[in-house]
Amino acid sequence: MSLRSWNVVLLALLAVLVSTAGARAQFVAGGGFALSRVGDDFEDPEWAYQFNTPKSSADIDKQGRGPLGRSLNGRWHEGERGQPDVIRRVETPAGGLPGSTGALLIATRNSGIPGVNTRESQQDDLVMTVNARTGGYIPVTQWPSVVVRVYVPEFDQWEPRDGSSFAFRATVRGTKPGERESEPYWPGIFLQHSRSRGGESSAYFLVRASERGGDYRGPAVTPGWWTLGMGFSPDGRIHYFASEGIDNLTIDDRIAVHYSYGFRCEKFRNAFFDVFNANNGRTWSTGWVIDDPTLYVASERYAERIDSRGNAPRRR
Repeated sequence: MSLRSWNVVLLALLAVLVSTAGARAQFVAGGGFALSRVGDDFEDPEWAYQFNTPKSSADIDKQGRGPLGRSLNGRWHEGERGQPDVIRRVETPAGGLPGSTGALLIATRNSGIPGVNTRESQQDDLVMTVNARTGGYIPVTQWPSVVVRVYVPEFDQWEPRDGSSFAFRATVRGTKPGERESEPYWPGIFLQHSRSRGGESSAYFLVRASERGGDYRGPAVTPGWWTLGMGFSPDGRIHYFASEGIDNLTIDDRIAVHYSYGFRCEKFRNAFFDVFNANNGRTWSTGWVIDDPTLYVASERYAERIDSRGNAPRRR
């Protein structure tokens, strides 16, 4: 091959690398094609959830207590820690997405092991069913991302307790440098409540996690609607987004990007939501409302294959 030919090849490779780096730098959760077979808009007035109590506590004491709870539309199911005590379609709070008439309220009182009050913070999980409806894990080569709108209530409606109150999380698999076997891990965005000595409340996001696995404080949170997102790029990083309001996310809304826990993310399994409370048998968690959780992928062909039994993919 002549020197000129080698130069042409090298320039082409450089263009690909620059293009890929640019795509990574501008990756925004919510780009690409929305999958109709997963997620929910809660617009069906008959939306309902079958609890199948007592709830699971498999993540605590290995007791699954099946069958697990599930929504009648097959898009949601109980997590290993157990489902929230309230999972109910409600009227969309003011200021929500245009045209939205329904959203989902989640709250809990008897978290943790059924019948056991530890008087320490416990959590319940509601899982957005993904892998069972898509046929398996979604590889990060598809640039998967999840976006959800969350209504943050006024502080006088929060459970009077410091610490985690709500979390938007994902189940993924990845590999650490020098290791061959992939492992599951659970990154996410938490909403933390804090009260001053004078009793004044404030809240902020907590990002999980940095390369070393530590949580760290993100932007402050104010009452009202917020848009949260997580994206998973082919280089194995996780991108975290938070924006006040209901507008689509932009690159300016990215609050963190990490090889979380030191893993290179390889596959996305599902998204889920945590609600936390004091687990004292009396105190209810803060009531959290979510709307339009949606999963996106980069390829229209891939989306069409998954959605072949549902609606066509929607381009953003």
